[in-house]
Amino acid sequence: MDATGLTRSPRTARVGHRLWVLLVIVLADFKLKYSGSVLGYVWSIIKPLSLFLVLYLVFGRIFKLDNLSPFYGLALLIGIVLFSFFSDATTQGMVALVHRESLIRRMKFPRSTITIAATLTAAMTFAVNAVVVAGFVAWEGIVPRLDWLLLVPLVLELYVFVLGTALILTTLFVSLRDMGQVWELGAQLLFYASPIVYPITAVPEWARDLMFLFPFTQVMQDVRALILYEDTSGITMTASEAGAGELARLLPIAIALLVFAFGLAIFKRHEPWFAERS
Repeated sequence: MDATGLTRSPRTARVGHRLWVLLVIVLADFKLKYSGSVLGYVWSIIKPLSLFLVLYLVFGRIFKLDNLSPFYGLALLIGIVLFSFFSDATTQGMVALVHRESLIRRMKFPRSTITIAATLTAAMTFAVNAVVVAGFVAWEGIVPRLDWLLLVPLVLELYVFVLGTALILTTLFVSLRDMGQVWELGAQLLFYASPIVYPITAVPEWARDLMFLFPFTQVMQDVRALILYEDTSGITMTASEAGAGELARLLPIAIALLVFAFGLAIFKRHEPWFAERS
C-alpha cells in the first residue's frame, strides 16, 4: 500500500523500487563528480567551451573554415556538445560496474541499473551544456520553430545508441581492463573521423555515405539542420540529402537500435558473473 492508501502490485512496487535506486545513484554520481571542486558544476560548461575555443581559433580563423558559413562556429559548438555527451556517457558507463564493485557484491538488483545511471549522469551534464548552446543560438538571432520538437526524438535516438555502446563496453571492461585505453583512443579517432570540425561536404561521396552509417553523425547533422535552417553552405547536410532519400536516414537509426539490442543481450548473458569478475 502506498502513501495514497492504494495497494500496488508486486510488479509495480518492484519497478518503482528500481526507479528509486536509479534516481539515487544518478543524483549521487552527479554530486560526487564535482564534490570538493571550487567551481563545481561550472566545470561541465568549461570543458566543451574550452575545446570549442581552441578548435574554432585553429580551424575557423587560421584555416578560414568560418568563411564557409556565418553559422560555422555554432555548428562546431553543437557537434562538440553532442560528442562530449557520447564520449562521457560511454566512458562513464564502461567503468561504472567496476567502480561500483562493492555495491553489486552486497545488493541484489539489475546490474544494468548502474550502467544506465552512469549514462544518465552524463545526460544531466549534457542538459547543462544544451542550455549554453541555446544561449549561443539566441545570440545569433535564430528564431525557434515548431519543428524543433523533433530534437527530442533525435536526442532519444542518440541516447539509445549511447546506452547500447556503454552496455557493450562495460561487459568487455569487466573482463578486459585494457578496454579503457582502447576506447579512449577510439573515441579520439571517432571525434576527428566525424564531421564535427569540418563540413561533411568536404569529404568524397563514398566517405560521406560511410560517415552517415555512424548514428552519431546522422543525429548531429539532423540537429544542425533543424537549428541552423537558414544555412545554405552544406554544413547542415543530412543523411537523406546525401544518400538515397529516406532510406539513408533509416539506416543509422536501425544501426542504433541494433547496437542497443546487441549490447543488452550480451550484458544480460554475462550479468550473473559480474560480481565475481569485477
